[in-house]
Amino acid sequence: MTLVDEELLVKSRERVKSYGEVFTPRHMVEQMLDLVSDDLDGPGFVDKTFLEPAAGDGNFLIAILRRKLAAVEKTIEPALWPQESLFVLASIYGIELLEDNHQDAQALMLAEFIDFHQRHGVACGPRTHLHRAAAFLIATNIVRGNTLTGQDWRGEDIEFSWWNRDPDQPGVVRREPFTFFSLREESMFDLAVYAMYAPCPINQVHQEVRSDG
Repeated sequence: MTLVDEELLVKSRERVKSYGEVFTPRHMVEQMLDLVSDDLDGPGFVDKTFLEPAAGDGNFLIAILRRKLAAVEKTIEPALWPQESLFVLASIYGIELLEDNHQDAQALMLAEFIDFHQRHGVACGPRTHLHRAAAFLIATNIVRGNTLTGQDWRGEDIEFSWWNRDPDQPGVVRREPFTFFSLREESMFDLAVYAMYAPCPINQVHQEVRSDG
């Protein structure tokens, strides 16, 4: 299902029975996002983080991305749109259990991002840093796993990353990995050992270098 198709609320009875899979129609998605509109287009909106724990094929994720990109267009000077749109992607997280939904969600997120830039005449082809960085952020932030167990499809702990702006270097991001489990209230200590990454421009995040190697 895409945001254009509001009629396909289930893919099959078997999936509903096995996974409780029922898609949220677009008008309900928009109504729910209206409740947090300040976080989507208010002060500091670019870096306000969102996590969709049952992402499906991305209807909430795409709606969040679309609203944030619209706010970028309205409030930020055009020269910074490529940079800030990547920080928007870095702020959106999702977990989806089913493989086909997961692939659809990632593909639709990237298509929405590319469409935004193509409409404004910004080069975003597969060989550009903008495209590759966007694809990398989406692949890293939208994961296939089980929110209830906190594990990915391989049976390993779901791992995300914070993408923090470097306060001294505009456009530079610092990546800090963490486990999804560490976000839970009952998790008092996060003892996982994480990879460390050197700061890099966000449009080169797909080329970032580990600093602990």
